[in-house]
Amino acid sequence: MEQSQLKCAVVDDSRLQRLAIVKLIDEHSSLELVAEWNNAIETKNGLLDTQVDLLFLDIEMPILTGFDLLDDLENKPHIIFVTGKTKYAFKAFDYDAIDYLRKPLKKDRFNAAVDKALSMSRIGGENAVVEDDDYIFVKSNLKKRKIFLNQLKYVEALGDYVKLIMEEGDPIVVLATMKSFEAQLPSDRFLRIHKSYIVNLDKVERYNSRNIEIADEKIPLSRHKKHSLIEALNN
Repeated sequence: MEQSQLKCAVVDDSRLQRLAIVKLIDEHSSLELVAEWNNAIETKNGLLDTQVDLLFLDIEMPILTGFDLLDDLENKPHIIFVTGKTKYAFKAFDYDAIDYLRKPLKKDRFNAAVDKALSMSRIGGENAVVEDDDYIFVKSNLKKRKIFLNQLKYVEALGDYVKLIMEEGDPIVVLATMKSFEAQLPSDRFLRIHKSYIVNLDKVERYNSRNIEIADEKIPLSRHKKHSLIEALNN
């Protein structure tokens, strides 16, 4: 099996719907089917001893819904919801779903969802850093967005959110603490210079004891961070 393949399972109480998904999985070279389950209870038990990278999950099932299943799982695989109704779409993204597919499935739409899953798998998680490709994924406005680190000028605290200031385009707002977001950035390229700011060291043009300058913007520099900034810029 190729290393890039994802181990997949299908959960649907309809045998015909499972067969339709299984057929698409079998036709995709980057997917390997490892299990089929017809309800949430079977799935919860099956996941105890079956490694699954990607779960194609129905929502409306007897006794427990797909959402109920995810609420019960401690370690969740990546999820692509497959359902006949659109009314659950917004709720689906509360569960960090990679995508939301409507029945009957179309091959091109299925493959597009799988491409997203493969990308997420390569980066090892929704906000993990990929140093070779120089980008991270963040969740903003219920969507996953690719952020190229060389385009990220600085990060600003915004209550329960952080605001990403990019070289081009509008700022991107992400639900995260400064501490958690800082942990996702390579420490040799980004430095927290203030309780409310993380800067891309490559973008720093000038600094003094109170501020640093990036393009035409002045960003406050904490007094106790000045030494760290000088060290980082000289490395």
